[in-house]
Amino acid sequence: MKVLFAGGGTGGHLYPGIAMAGELKKLVPNVGISFAGTTSGIEATEVPRLGYKLHLLPVRGLKRGNVLANMVANVGVLADFARALWLAMSLVKREAPDVVVGTGGFVSAPLLLAAQLMRKKTLIQEQNAFPGVTTKLLSALASEVHLSFEDARKFLPKNSRVFVSGNPARSFEGEDAIRARTNFGLDASRPTLLVFGGSRGARAINNAVLKHLREIIASANLIWQTGALDYERIKAQLSPSSSLWVAPYIEEMGAAYSAADLVLCRAGASSIAELTNLGKPSVLVPYPFATGDHQRHNARALVTNGAALVIEDDQLGEHVSWNNILALLQNPDTLRKMGAASQKLAYPDAAHQLALRILALAQPH
Repeated sequence: MKVLFAGGGTGGHLYPGIAMAGELKKLVPNVGISFAGTTSGIEATEVPRLGYKLHLLPVRGLKRGNVLANMVANVGVLADFARALWLAMSLVKREAPDVVVGTGGFVSAPLLLAAQLMRKKTLIQEQNAFPGVTTKLLSALASEVHLSFEDARKFLPKNSRVFVSGNPARSFEGEDAIRARTNFGLDASRPTLLVFGGSRGARAINNAVLKHLREIIASANLIWQTGALDYERIKAQLSPSSSLWVAPYIEEMGAAYSAADLVLCRAGASSIAELTNLGKPSVLVPYPFATGDHQRHNARALVTNGAALVIEDDQLGEHVSWNNILALLQNPDTLRKMGAASQKLAYPDAAHQLALRILALAQPH
């Protein structure tokens, strides 16, 4: 049995494929797994590091907007896509996968289309509440489409082969909150806010936290992942505090989640999957320049169900926003209700269930 995964560019598109591949190896130890990607995406380093074969395709994403320069650039993008499609068809013929799995990003489009044209089984896994262009265009021809949010269904053509299966995410071992806070060197009796913006950080979030740092640590602990780009700048402005732990990256993310009463972060699909799987209440700050504004759609799915609050990127620095965040931190009953609502949206075994669907598609019918 052979499975070819197509997706990448960002971790949000790559790691669901990695999670499914890991589950497939548990179910079928001798399964042949490979990935397709580009030299510019995270997959170029991560896939080989994890021991999987990577096939490279020369494909780029379309430039958005009607600016003349973007329109001219897109002529080249389309030419690259035509070449990538031809190479993808050669790859599918050579590798002969039983199933091609697309996890989004522009790299998945030529592989999925090539597989569909060659009558191969295809499964699309969509992470966001607002589906990407590839999912919307190719879902009608897919063998199965698996969504992370029920809200995404309304953006796709009606199809009986569309399922809501959740988003494969990292799994974490929970631990006692008091012990976790102590391990971070924090006051175990204080409510704790966890802030992160991804491995590179989120400057708007970092600047807002820096602006209101005194208010935060006056009444709560703060575990703060700044990202690599902002760490040195921020570190130079900090004084030691028993209520503050700050680093460019959190290695022990499971412990950080365990220590936290409330999480402040972007509304990326992977972060939301982790929050819901752990039943964590959150304050979400959608990245305003995300493709198709998909982070706002992701956040809305949690807010509608009472699992999160949303603060706009340009309002995060305002005092009223932080008054609301700090008041929420001091309200354990509300946090408990939000956490329970978050847990109801969880799909903790998404990777396993999707692996089972891939296996089913691979069977001869």
